[in-house]
Amino acid sequence: MYFIHGLFVNNTSWSEWKAYFEAQGYTCYTPANPYHEGNPADLRANINPALNTVGFEDVVMNSANFIDTLPEKPIIIGHSLAGLVVQKLIEMDKAVAGISIDGAPPKNVLPPFQTIKTVFPVVNFFRFSAFMGSKDWYHYAFFNNMTRAESDKEFEKIAVPESRKIARDTLLKSFANVDHKKSHNPLLFIGGENDNIFPASFTKRIAGAYKDKNSITDFKSFANRSHYICGEKGWQEVADHILTWLAKI
Repeated sequence: MYFIHGLFVNNTSWSEWKAYFEAQGYTCYTPANPYHEGNPADLRANINPALNTVGFEDVVMNSANFIDTLPEKPIIIGHSLAGLVVQKLIEMDKAVAGISIDGAPPKNVLPPFQTIKTVFPVVNFFRFSAFMGSKDWYHYAFFNNMTRAESDKEFEKIAVPESRKIARDTLLKSFANVDHKKSHNPLLFIGGENDNIFPASFTKRIAGAYKDKNSITDFKSFANRSHYICGEKGWQEVADHILTWLAKI
């Protein structure tokens, strides 16, 4: 099982999930995306100038190349931007099944105003330095189910600087399109109803874009869950649903 982290965090955000699924007998991998290796506090204190050269295709191919080193095709789980990475890897036939949790849309699925409003500071076409979200931004975008004190604590734990180019590429580059008519291995889309970046209704629309009737494309919405669905209280319920789904496909 291969876990792919999204934007604004690194692979340390999957530590509890890795332990959880390993306890269920899975071999788990949680490598970092390019220039995301290390302790989040250190990454915030010393932003790598090479970070903002990383584009969306770089992230996808970094994952594809990692998968090619594995003994067999994995199950892949991705959160946020990595949900779109999951879609691309499934399209490339790099995985036996994929789970997109609060995932980003492909270029050919238009986002709602809510999404544009939240991610605009990241995309900002007039800024070329790496994006480092403020505690206010994380509280709104990630931790809106938490008190401000809880939110600030989670910020210190997981927040990292991010390449603006990745987000821009999903809007501008044809590589960020997904062929929704193509047959594919099973896909599960999970949405959080309180997600201020990608609301569950939008996640359902992304899942609904797939048209091949012989391919499995499922959707599950979780009430009262934010974009931090994989880290906030009750994340084990989400993980349990994935285990149940995997047993059925």
